[in-house]
Amino acid sequence: MSHVLNITHSILGQPWRWRALETDARQDLTGDDLVTQLLLARGCTRETVAAHRSPTIRGFMPDPSIFRDMDRAANRLANAVLGGERVAVFGDYDVDGATSAALMIRLLRALGLDPVAYIPDRLMEGYGPSGEALVRLAGDGARLIVTVDCGAQAFEALDMARAAGVDVIVVDHHKCATELPAAYALVNPNRLDEGDGAAHGHLAAVGVAFLLGAALIRTLRARGHFTGRAEPTLLDLLDIVALGTVADVAALRGLNRAFVAQGLKVMGRRGNTGLSALLDVARLTRAPTATDLGFALGPRINAGGRVGKSDLGVRLLTTDDPAEAHAIAAELDRLNEERRAIEANVQTSAEAMVASNDTSAVAIAAGAGWHPGVIGIVAGRLKERFGKPAIVIALGEDGIGKGSGRSVPGVDLGQAVLAAKEAGLLIAGGGHAMAAGLTIDGAQIAAFAEFLNARLAAGVAQSIGDRALLLDAVLAPGGVTPALVHALEAGGPYGMGWPAPRIAAGPVRIIKADIVGNGHVRAIMTGEDGSRLKTVAFRQADSELGQALLGAPADRRLWIAGRAKIDDWGSKPAAEVHLDDAAWAH
Repeated sequence: MSHVLNITHSILGQPWRWRALETDARQDLTGDDLVTQLLLARGCTRETVAAHRSPTIRGFMPDPSIFRDMDRAANRLANAVLGGERVAVFGDYDVDGATSAALMIRLLRALGLDPVAYIPDRLMEGYGPSGEALVRLAGDGARLIVTVDCGAQAFEALDMARAAGVDVIVVDHHKCATELPAAYALVNPNRLDEGDGAAHGHLAAVGVAFLLGAALIRTLRARGHFTGRAEPTLLDLLDIVALGTVADVAALRGLNRAFVAQGLKVMGRRGNTGLSALLDVARLTRAPTATDLGFALGPRINAGGRVGKSDLGVRLLTTDDPAEAHAIAAELDRLNEERRAIEANVQTSAEAMVASNDTSAVAIAAGAGWHPGVIGIVAGRLKERFGKPAIVIALGEDGIGKGSGRSVPGVDLGQAVLAAKEAGLLIAGGGHAMAAGLTIDGAQIAAFAEFLNARLAAGVAQSIGDRALLLDAVLAPGGVTPALVHALEAGGPYGMGWPAPRIAAGPVRIIKADIVGNGHVRAIMTGEDGSRLKTVAFRQADSELGQALLGAPADRRLWIAGRAKIDDWGSKPAAEVHLDDAAWAH
């Protein structure tokens, strides 16, 4: 591997830099040395390299009692178990909500209860618990309701639940206001009054639910509940935790790394009937990876809440009936294809709208008739294309808009949306640093956009100014091999907050380039030593990068940068590079 590479202005107009120089980036690193460099470059200290190389739950698990209201919540749940109370679990309709609800339901079933699952309809009920739904659950006999991945801002709903005489435990991770709703207990590492638990604010709701599960089992053990009876194995639910953590784009550091690393092992054993069926419809026969969770399994679970029945995900993850599991998985697969078509239409309109106003700090697009179920995905696409926070708003016939936003590192969109709500610009809103949801009167969109631009402009400008393509290794084209890919993967799991390694390779010449699929550019390249390398630039056919690859002269050389992956379509696995950028070699 060579360190002699100085790209100050690539085809996409960005400099290329080393991710970190705590280790000597100039040395030739292979195998375990390469993994060590990857870990150090992602924020590990030398003392914690071993723990991060093989992340375990024991190595990263905090004492659940450090979180405010955790012991109170665990004791109330323990009372419900010991008293055989009717318990309802109220979840959000996305993957984090579905997995959080499934985890609580499976655990409570193992403890002898028969909990009721309630997932609101996205279009009819909107996000979060409504007072009417909570009161209805109480009327049906629920004495305790656990809300998961929602509830931190449900002031009116929880007031109504309290008046109806039902206890509500809120398990959430979204931003909280200074004042908290009237819950029996509110477990959320992002409470403003959180103490030591604030260090775990990057957990997805399913991670918080797992900690509550651990606290519940410990409480029941202390009360002698497991004398003469089996104790549930909470670790068997890590496959669900891993799926929710990755799909909610939670930062894969600390405990989340252990959740995903260990959860993938559990998922590979296919003990969860519903997840096994979902792996089948996604045609995943090998061991699942974190990428599979985010791009194959998560979108299918999400499709139920986006364009179908909101409870399909929870039903899939909690069933033990293979026939039912395969029927639900097939339906989610069909709905996911339907979601793709709807998403493409909204994305085309939203991109055109943002492109016409590209000077704002935040990309905001709003349209009547847009399907609320795909606006979050489209917001993510806009963020990637324009390199700044994006919010997409679907306006209803009554002029009220449902919005979803995605942010860039270093820009806290959830806090900004919460501030806009407190300023009277939103009907409802909240979220976390990288994602947010909102309800807005269409007449307020311009004022809301002005508010966000004023609040976030400096942070967005700094994010753009700091932006560079970060590299972990530079090598000759012949060095891109399956062995290299496997060595790089040993530093995973990768995801938000723990970026997948990026390599640079070259110089290369393009032998052949063409457009495949939905605007992807495939290119076959050759190095100076005659080695060949396959590359793919996804959704780049119309970009400067795609056009450069398609029109590159046969005698002009390039450096390429991207993620090294295994191409297993042929009879013999080979390595390929998924391109992020390229630069002309001088």
